[in-house]
Amino acid sequence: MSYKLILRQEAERDLTETYKWYNEMVPGLGSDFLAVVERALESIQENPARFPIIHREVRRALLNRFPYGIFFFFEDEKVVVLGVMHTARNPAKWRKP
Repeated sequence: MSYKLILRQEAERDLTETYKWYNEMVPGLGSDFLAVVERALESIQENPARFPIIHREVRRALLNRFPYGIFFFFEDEKVVVLGVMHTARNPAKWRKP
C-alpha cells in the first residue's frame, strides 16, 4: 500500500532553504539533497511504520549521505510530513507553531 503524501508548508520551506544552502556551498549539491529526500519519501510512503517513533505519534526517517531527518506521522491512508531538519537541531522546533 502506498500512502498519500502531504508536505506541510513548514516542511516545504525546510526543503527550499536546505536546497539553497547546499547549492551555495557546492553547485549541484542541492539537487543531490533533493534526490535523497525523494528516495526517503518514497520509502516512507511505502511503509511508514518501519521508522521509529520519536515523540507521541511522530516518526523520523534519517537521510542517507546528509545529516537530516524527515519528521512525519501517518494515519488512515496519508503521511503528513511536518519538517525536514538537520539532526543537530532540537526536534522540538517542529512542534511549535
